[in-house]
Amino acid sequence: MCTTEFIACAKMQPQFAAQNAELLGLSIDSNYSHLAWVYAIYLSIGIQIPFPVVADRTGEIARLYGMIAPETSQQETVRNVYVIDPNQIIRAILIYPITNGRSIPEILRLLTALQTTDREHVMTPANWEPGQPVLVPPPQTYQELLARQANPQAQGLSCEEWFWCYKGLPPVDESGMSLHTE
Repeated sequence: MCTTEFIACAKMQPQFAAQNAELLGLSIDSNYSHLAWVYAIYLSIGIQIPFPVVADRTGEIARLYGMIAPETSQQETVRNVYVIDPNQIIRAILIYPITNGRSIPEILRLLTALQTTDREHVMTPANWEPGQPVLVPPPQTYQELLARQANPQAQGLSCEEWFWCYKGLPPVDESGMSLHTE
């Protein structure tokens, strides 16, 4: 992470925490370098870094996760982001070149999309933002297709075609629980 990414993550940490997500930094710099870095951020702009930064001096963890870009450097890491779910499964990997900082709002949007699709058993379309309609998986049987075609509105769907249907989602609280009652 670069200094601006540390600051951006620190500012958005409450939004990650509200989604039960933990931030973790990993760097091949030493622990002393991390302490000095985090302290310098605090001294210069008054922001505390609220997440741990792991020192990976040998690069063992970075190599294990494919964070070293051999075409760029044998020691510098690229800017990787891993979204790992509670079952320790890597759900998404974003790789930014060393020259470009990560988009922390995009990382939060991706986390929200993953949690939404898991919770609601739906898919998110291109450029989806939280609160927008989601895609419903296509029918798996001919009977399901016919039922969808017969009355998509009764199922809360807005369809372009039988396989391409959207639905709105009920609002959720900070923990991701639905706020609607039936």
